[in-house]
Amino acid sequence: MRARDIMHCDVTTVTPETSLGTIARLFVEKRISAVPVVDGTGALVGIVSEGDLLHRQELDTERRRSRWLDYFATIESLANAYRAAHGRLARDVMASPVVTAAPDTPLTEIVETLERKRIRRVPIVEALPGGTERLVGIVTRGDLVRALATLIPAAAPNPDRSITDRRIRDMLLAELARQPWTDTGEGNVTVLNGVVHLWGMVANEAEAQALVTAATNIPGVVAVRDHTFVAYMGVGSTMM
Repeated sequence: MRARDIMHCDVTTVTPETSLGTIARLFVEKRISAVPVVDGTGALVGIVSEGDLLHRQELDTERRRSRWLDYFATIESLANAYRAAHGRLARDVMASPVVTAAPDTPLTEIVETLERKRIRRVPIVEALPGGTERLVGIVTRGDLVRALATLIPAAAPNPDRSITDRRIRDMLLAELARQPWTDTGEGNVTVLNGVVHLWGMVANEAEAQALVTAATNIPGVVAVRDHTFVAYMGVGSTMM
């Protein structure tokens, strides 16, 4: 899946001259947590989020530092902190430049960007002739969760009993062979009447749990029985 498959296109935007009071009301009324900032041509120039409105002099939450820390701070950082706490317009507090993605960006890259940059949303922009970009949508963490909700069934599907035990075993072994976290071989997997039995020694409990997950996701599996044991523990366990 790609960004265009889950992004929402009806994006509320503001201009650099929009007042912070207006932005705060937009957050409340539209139940959003950020707004992209666009200039007169529609180009994305920044973004204002709830986090940018936390440290404000009106709330008496302005960042306070000791004089000792101020001594080591740069003039630029001190000036920017003051502007963020006392500014009145979007341009005073907006984050810029903005981390963006293209409509065809794979969701794997979107997720990596959200985690690496520690952000909650990625505006989606489309390149235009002349080197400019146009805002066409936005992908948030909530959009990813909603997409997941449509892909994962609310309840486990009924096992397909037309799939033979041998086919279940072959599919599971093929899946495990692709994984770098296990070396479970043929002798450690048996299937009887749709029930997968896992045997042998594993490196740790995480590997045992991942084996159960892999087996559970194979079509036709009715249940999973875990008879593996962790080497240093010397005991087995049983899981459904």
